[in-house]
Amino acid sequence: MIDTGDFWLLTLLLGIGTFLIRFSFLGIFGGRSLPDWAQLHLKYVGVSVFPALVAPLVMWPEATGGQIDPIRIVAALAAFLIGLRFGVIWSICAGMGTLYALQVLLPNL
Repeated sequence: MIDTGDFWLLTLLLGIGTFLIRFSFLGIFGGRSLPDWAQLHLKYVGVSVFPALVAPLVMWPEATGGQIDPIRIVAALAAFLIGLRFGVIWSICAGMGTLYALQVLLPNL
């Protein structure tokens, strides 16, 4: 285990690092508008983060020991299709609802 003093030093340094990262955007650029090229690239950050978080949970789920699970594939497909038409919140609801419903209806799959 880590020593108590080392823990608090690490916590303090990580807090300062996190503050500096956020301050670089909010404090320095807060009153200015970003250049067009930066805004163009930042527009796609949210679109890329959500699939990057979800894909490993669908393709290599820890709950199945890393094996592909057809129920999770179907739930991800349902979330994707609903998301195309209705948006993110309904996509999350549809994916979770499909996953839970299929796990209850098809427990041995």
